[in-house]
Amino acid sequence: MLAPHPSSLMGAVTVVAVTVSRTAGDRLRLAWQLKGDLSTLRLPEPRPPVRADGLWQHTCFEAFLGRGGASDYWEYNFSPSGAWAAYHFTGYREGMAPLMKGAAPSIACDSDAAEMRLDVSLDLGWLSRSSAGTGLRLGLSAVIEDRMRVLSYWALKHPA
Repeated sequence: MLAPHPSSLMGAVTVVAVTVSRTAGDRLRLAWQLKGDLSTLRLPEPRPPVRADGLWQHTCFEAFLGRGGASDYWEYNFSPSGAWAAYHFTGYREGMAPLMKGAAPSIACDSDAAEMRLDVSLDLGWLSRSSAGTGLRLGLSAVIEDRMRVLSYWALKHPA
């Protein structure tokens, strides 16, 4: 279960949750669930999967991956539209560069009036091979935009 940032108005969103599992072939499966009155949210229309920047400025779901003890990390953004982005950072919000490793993620989204589900499958074979024996860290978050264009921020834990 993700928690809203203290400065975020929860509004019509009642639950933002994600389940994580490793699947065959070094794939990571992330399944987000968003519950509430979805009619009050600004959700993008589905479209063919495409790499796109700036997804965090609207409703998107995020995964941050890092190696134990290292300062660099990788950020993935997934939009309910099917758009996605992937970056490598050399430090906290520093040295951002597009991540060009691994296959494009597989993204599926379905929803009704009260619940949206976003299912993502990521190829992490490239990271598993380069990080053997170091252990990986995973951070999960979401940015939810309402129809008034107000953003709320959700995460497992919010930094100080």
